[in-house]
Order: sequence, then structure tokens, then C-alpha cells
Amino acid sequence: MRTFDVDILMVSGTPTLGPDHWQSRWLTRLKTARRVDLAASEQMQFARWTARLMAAVASAQQPVIFVAHGAAVTALAHAAMKFPAARVIGAFLVAPLSEASIAALPRMVPGVVPFSRDPLPFPSLLVASRSDPHCGYDEAGDMALNWGSTLVDTGDVGRLDAASGHGPWPEGAMRFGWFLKQLGNANAV
Repeated sequence: MRTFDVDILMVSGTPTLGPDHWQSRWLTRLKTARRVDLAASEQMQFARWTARLMAAVASAQQPVIFVAHGAAVTALAHAAMKFPAARVIGAFLVAPLSEASIAALPRMVPGVVPFSRDPLPFPSLLVASRSDPHCGYDEAGDMALNWGSTLVDTGDVGRLDAASGHGPWPEGAMRFGWFLKQLGNANAV
């Protein structure tokens, strides 16, 4: 599968990523990628986030692959069962937040944790660091296990954002390309 065969929806729980964040860089390089802004609302709550994600999927012209970072990973897991069948064909999940980190967000509405642990209805890859200050590797591993995601261990590399030196993140781009290839192989069978 190639990037121009799908609509790539980049999702972040952060209102502004900045030009050095890998998601911002990927948006400029991937022609079928667009950003879904979750954090524009005054308060962060899964009902609003789910509505934004569903609208983005509904407006897609091709099958959808999500690329989610941070709080958007849990928002996507929460919304996954509400997407129309077969519209979303995969999710590349990076650096999720722990339940404690989600609950501590200043604009987060109370009651969002515990978050969904239901299996995702599409293939997914969860990329996690062993030294992420916002989600321990064991908790990320539990998320991957429950969601049915393939877990990718990036080692001791911090948060997987621009501040931790992952602006261009070529390893992530290569892993995303591998994920697309696996999705293409699965759909060819």
C-alpha cells in the first residue's frame, strides 16, 4: 500500500505542534495527509473528540489511516468502535499518555479515565519509548495488548516529540512505511 492509496489523518491532542514536530513535517511531505485538530475546543472531552474524528473519517475520499500522538491515541481508541465498518483500515499510534497523565491535563473534563481497553477494529501499531515521562513502557504495553496493537519498542528515547530530538524522526517514517506495506499485504490476501 502506498501513501496516495489512503487518506492519512494526523491527530494530536496538543493544540499547537510547531513546525519541528514530526507530525508537522510529515504533513508537508505526505500529499494525502491532513491534520484533525482535537484540542481546539475549550475543554478536552472524548464526546467532542469522537465527533471530530467521525467527521474527518466521513469526509475522507479514500480508506483512512490514522497517525495519532499523545492524548489523541486514547481519543482514537475511545472513538474506534463508532467508525463506519471498513472506512478506517489502520492506526499508527505514537507515545500514548498514561491514564494519570490524561487525568492531569488542565483542560480535560473529569470522568475520561479509565479509558477504553476494547480491541481496535482495525490493525494498529503502538510505538512507545522506555523513558517516556508521560507513559511508562509497561502501561503502553498493556494498552497495545488490550487494543490488539503491535508494540514497537524505541528504547530510551524520551517522549517521541520535537523536544526529545524527534523532529524529523526518520525511524518513525520508515516504521510507518513498513506499517503501510503490511496493511497492503493483508488487503492483497
